[in-house]
Amino acid sequence: MKFGYEDLTVCNRAVDFEVLVKDIVEEIETCRKHYRLKEQIEACSTSVAMNLAEGKGRNSKKEFIQFCYIARGSLYETMTLLEIFRRKNWITDSVYSKLEKDGIEIASMIKGLINSLYKSQK
Repeated sequence: MKFGYEDLTVCNRAVDFEVLVKDIVEEIETCRKHYRLKEQIEACSTSVAMNLAEGKGRNSKKEFIQFCYIARGSLYETMTLLEIFRRKNWITDSVYSKLEKDGIEIASMIKGLINSLYKSQK
């Protein structure tokens, strides 16, 4: 038996993205006062895939759409934190560019999923 979210390409991409973000964040050396930012980026990057999976497990397309919007919001939060990390020189421009490219692709995939869910409701 498989869970329905396992067939969602966007969910799998979001998991890959989260793992990459977490690997990068684990390498960042900051003073204790910035530890909360590292915790927050781990939480919001994880939230993208988790909300897609949870939405897929809901009983209606309307609920699934809402969870897709939440996932997109978590992705935007992650990208904002990555921009902060880049400006603080905690990550390089090249690392940021790679993550930004991935984030844009995932955002586009989420948008496509939302659009297809709306179309299938009609």
